[in-house]
Amino acid sequence: MSNRYQFLFKQLKQKNERAFVPFVTLCDPNYDLSLKIVRTLIESGADALELGLPFSDPVADGLVIQQASIRALKSGASIDNCFRLIETIRKEYPDIPIGLLVYSNLVVCNSIESFYLKAKNAGVDSVLIADVPFLESQPFTNEANKLGIQPIFLAPPNASKKLLKSIASEAKGYIYLLSRAGVTGTDVSVEMPITNVLKQLSDYNAPPSLLGFGISNTNQVEEAIKSDIGGVISGSAVVSIIAKNLENESKLIEQLGEFIADMKQATR
Repeated sequence: MSNRYQFLFKQLKQKNERAFVPFVTLCDPNYDLSLKIVRTLIESGADALELGLPFSDPVADGLVIQQASIRALKSGASIDNCFRLIETIRKEYPDIPIGLLVYSNLVVCNSIESFYLKAKNAGVDSVLIADVPFLESQPFTNEANKLGIQPIFLAPPNASKKLLKSIASEAKGYIYLLSRAGVTGTDVSVEMPITNVLKQLSDYNAPPSLLGFGISNTNQVEEAIKSDIGGVISGSAVVSIIAKNLENESKLIEQLGEFIADMKQATR
């Protein structure tokens, strides 16, 4: 299980491609449609998945993803049925890396051990906890490592060399490189002063970095891959397509598929 990211990045390197990783909130707008949405992401070219567990107070997220959480929770989403959805996807797609992006309350509400065990049993490869700073992450990292789940860390563009070195030594799978500080969303322009950070991470033998926060069009992808980036993550732009087409499922799936295919094409 723990080798899916390494295998993916190796394959992409051989093809001279970068990874395109879409983010969606699980069970948005409901369980059944969410399952179709995740299948569409994969079938349209996603190299890996970043999946959010709906949470009532998502502080790192902009309005678009906050509303996705609200829709999912209104439809009756729970941690257990989110894991059930992941389990279904894992059985259908045994090779795709599946990452979780969660808030710490959801991890600790029963116990850290029980959360990571559920994640492992569902087929999750990595967990990123959005509201836990790196310096406070050890209890989570220990449990992840124990079960073969890869701990993912956020690297801000203004991170000190000391922090980058520490992140590089603990990170597995990939590093989530922030294009800018702040919350997620597509309404703020992406900054690209990432070359220096990438070079430092490379010097520290870090796993590949995926650039996220505000990635919403193919021009940004093409710009990002001029650097030594492992790929890009796009969240709010993907979730916006869901939000705009809640009344028209076939249009939602069609537009989503086209967006994913275009973004993936830009990584080639």
